[in-house]
Amino acid sequence: MLTWAASHVSDAGAGIFCFLDNHGYPAAITPGFECLLAAGARDSLEVQAGQAFSRLKEWALERGEWLFGHFGYDLAAETEPESAQPPQKPDPIGFPDLFFFIPENLIELSPHGIRIGNFRGDQEAVLRQILATPVSIPVGPEPASDQHVMRSNRSGVHSLPPFIPRFSPTEYLERVAALQRHILRGDCYEVNFCQEFFSHPADLDPLAGWWSLSEASPNPFSCYYRLDGRHLLCASPERYLKKSGSQVFSQPIKGTAARYPDRPAADSASARDLFHSAKDRSENVMVVDLVRNDLSKICVPGSVWVEELYGIYPFPQVFQMISTITGTLLPGLHWTDAVRETFPMGSMTGAPKHRVVGLIDRYERSRRGIFSGAVGYITPEGDFDFNVVIRSLLYNQANRYLSYLVGSGITFYSDPPGEYEECLIKAAGILQALGTP
Repeated sequence: MLTWAASHVSDAGAGIFCFLDNHGYPAAITPGFECLLAAGARDSLEVQAGQAFSRLKEWALERGEWLFGHFGYDLAAETEPESAQPPQKPDPIGFPDLFFFIPENLIELSPHGIRIGNFRGDQEAVLRQILATPVSIPVGPEPASDQHVMRSNRSGVHSLPPFIPRFSPTEYLERVAALQRHILRGDCYEVNFCQEFFSHPADLDPLAGWWSLSEASPNPFSCYYRLDGRHLLCASPERYLKKSGSQVFSQPIKGTAARYPDRPAADSASARDLFHSAKDRSENVMVVDLVRNDLSKICVPGSVWVEELYGIYPFPQVFQMISTITGTLLPGLHWTDAVRETFPMGSMTGAPKHRVVGLIDRYERSRRGIFSGAVGYITPEGDFDFNVVIRSLLYNQANRYLSYLVGSGITFYSDPPGEYEECLIKAAGILQALGTP
């Protein structure tokens, strides 16, 4: 199905698609749909920060169709204008701040079958085309022999120079220490601080890279999102915001611990240590309070509550501490207003949000772009589900620029070398997918 979508680039709008896959995770942390592909753009909206949310609201109200797309982190300049500055750093990846499209084809996969919808009314023809599309990506378990060659083929890496960090380890530690001084002065309580690793010039088969990432790090909010030559290969474990009827749900992640799948005792101990970690609990409860405050702007008074606090969930490379906050939306509130009042998500900023976005602009060296933004869908009824764009590879095929960003929540009690190590743990799935040590 993905090979079919990727091969129709000559058609108008066909270089655009969004594939969402929950990899079979339990319903407690997954979207309402197991696997969705929105392929081809019948209509689209691309806007930079400034009046992006008002433009999107007007555009969406006129259409009332299924919508797929993204919100980039740099919309913070619009939602937190008193502290966020228009981005000045270069952006080699090039995703716009906001992009949404009405798909020409919408395909849902589930254990019960496949559903296809399109504007041409030729669903059976689409299915025949998909089934007739040759697939060159190796599938199934790798053979015991010649594993290195198979791994290279599966990742689609033809020429990949080593990833270069934007910060040396020493520079990273110095900036964490500077942020802790801001916390000591009372400027903020917590800051999500991110760093970039990039490879250039890099040649990557994005579809094969996506397949390899999915096998190395299957996660419940994964997506392969393409806007012509710009590619997002995302293995996210985190939900930003979901609306179902009058209810909204947010599930921020704060707290990470390594997995030891070959050592069950050590694996269990790591999960227990994360649950009891005072540092991780303090990070988590700070972002929970921030999300509660955000939801109180869009929900009926008294309806916002914490459904789960400090939940420990296993993922391929890490355990994560996840809390769930819910609320009842104010009557008549448009879905774009719900996003505008809560964006960017607190787990990727820190607290208080209006102060830390300025510190992020000041201390980070790379423009975040679509990273720490959100990708997802909106139904014709106005329900939606958006992930948090983390654990992701970003690739611009035209300029051969490949990168990933990772970060952690900095508090006064953070151990700077430990925060650097947490960044490396979070990158493990990406590097495993690429066959990179």
